[in-house]
Amino acid sequence: MTPGDPRRRPHLHWGADGAVASPVDERDDAGYADLRSYAAIGDGRTIALIARDGRVDWLPLPEMDASPVFGALLDAENGGCIELCPDEDFTVVRSYVEHTNVLTTTFTTASGSVRVTDALNSGIAGRLPWSELARRIEGLTGSVRVRAAVRPGTCLNTVSPWVHQTAHGPVLRVDGLTLAVRTLNADEVTDGDRRIDVTFTTSPGSRHLLGLVATEREPLFLPAAEDVDRGVDRTVDNWTAWMGEFSWTGPWEDAVRRSTLLLKQLIHAASGSMVAAATTSLPESLTTSKNWDYRYAWVRDSAYALTALFRFGLREETHGAISWLLSTVRRHGPEPQVVYSLDGGLVPEATFRDVPGWRGSTPVVSGNNAAAQLQLGVFGDLFAIVSLYVEHGNVLDAETGRLLAEIADLTCDRWQSKDSGMWELPEHRHYTTSKLGAWMALTKAVELADAGQVPGDDSRWRSEAARIRSWVEENCWSAERGAYVWFPGSDQLDASIVLHAISGFDRGERMSSTLDALRDELGTGPYLHRYSGAAKEEGAFLACSFWLVSALTLCGRVDEARALMDELMATANDVGLLAEMVDPASGDFLGNLPQALSHLALVNAAITVSEAT
Repeated sequence: MTPGDPRRRPHLHWGADGAVASPVDERDDAGYADLRSYAAIGDGRTIALIARDGRVDWLPLPEMDASPVFGALLDAENGGCIELCPDEDFTVVRSYVEHTNVLTTTFTTASGSVRVTDALNSGIAGRLPWSELARRIEGLTGSVRVRAAVRPGTCLNTVSPWVHQTAHGPVLRVDGLTLAVRTLNADEVTDGDRRIDVTFTTSPGSRHLLGLVATEREPLFLPAAEDVDRGVDRTVDNWTAWMGEFSWTGPWEDAVRRSTLLLKQLIHAASGSMVAAATTSLPESLTTSKNWDYRYAWVRDSAYALTALFRFGLREETHGAISWLLSTVRRHGPEPQVVYSLDGGLVPEATFRDVPGWRGSTPVVSGNNAAAQLQLGVFGDLFAIVSLYVEHGNVLDAETGRLLAEIADLTCDRWQSKDSGMWELPEHRHYTTSKLGAWMALTKAVELADAGQVPGDDSRWRSEAARIRSWVEENCWSAERGAYVWFPGSDQLDASIVLHAISGFDRGERMSSTLDALRDELGTGPYLHRYSGAAKEEGAFLACSFWLVSALTLCGRVDEARALMDELMATANDVGLLAEMVDPASGDFLGNLPQALSHLALVNAAITVSEAT
């Protein structure tokens, strides 16, 4: 219901094991839920975020980077949502069905209990040609009145939804989208001018359904409600079969499996690209304006993803990712960009939307200007991906080999330039880790040439790689700090240097000393901030904390790494989801979610520690 609706909103009580506790402020008075309250479900095309009170507050259709037709996450009043919960106070227990991205939530009231199973359904042969959200409702005990509402929003105040009456019942139209509600064993279905309301009454063993199907600028297929309900079981089977191909036994197994399943949601099935996060404009800071659109594919994330996916024995995703990346670079290259759209196009420039933002945090942004930046690290990320692909027994085609040779030559010229650095900052400087990205690119290019995968004379690549190493050792090491500094002439620190323990640049005394300096200046408890001064303006960057685990391990400090990893395991929410950042003082999530880089760093840290013990 919208803010100000005269109907009373039931209280959600959240306690250990779902026990009745004092009410938790899961939603503020304006209707915004705490970011830790969200679980994610996906179908390889889009992702829905479901709060603990059963409300879908985020669902772009038909793709992850489309406008959110259900976007109450950023606009509680006009953004739109899909409500489903008991019509009286309740407690909640929820979890994912084992080995799946299908969510179950059990609501318990004074009248009885009910289980809701949420899935973005998949088809018999993979992704459905339409979007299909299924919300199965099962009566467990007593008799519970459940209310639901499907109310599309304004897609960030760009359109106005309406209900259209057809010969087959009402449909919802939002710009080019057509949506239909499918119900099973409902008491009442009522349509207004912009919403459809449904009520159910459960009893022990009863089964009901709230379903939603959608297409964009094409006819809408109307499946029977029974078929949508059966789709839940098929989707469970499909996820379970996919996880059957997943191979991992090691420490923190549950967290690794859940992170891998969340990462699978972030892979765009149609192209093979990986979206950085499912959302836009969730704030990295509650005091300064740091809101970005992360619904695009960063080359960096793809590099870290392949490390994990290869280790887990997954084949289709690894080949799909590298094929997407190389074809995209070839199309827009030869110089690789930092980020691309999910279909391999160019990312649109940032556009600012006139909506309130999550709990009043603005700006709300569509698009991202990082694509126009020079970031030398992208050269290293690209070559790391290709090198890893070859190391796992695969072969490059001749055209790709020639493209990589051209990019290696380009790296030799570009590395001496100032850039925006990994953190996409407005100040152009000679960032240490940017130079090391170029060093990694040329080092990998030499390895690929030695393996016969890249043509040409690699003597220049060897020479420039050696020059970069010497430059960093001479200009970026501070004896006074006992650390590699952020850029020459500075005494400030940058946590991304830990990636170059992982890359192999330095795993000796200098890097080990740098890790101590980072923890001393940038650390708060188990967490690391991104760079000097960041703690004053944003949360701790979760990926940095997990990268530190990997770096400690590779520097021979395995016991410290294990202890740190154990501490970090308390960060995820109740269903294993991680955001981009965390407030170390409160544990509150900050930034977009679920965040690929956070889950990738967790997975790769677990792999690194496991291989060292």
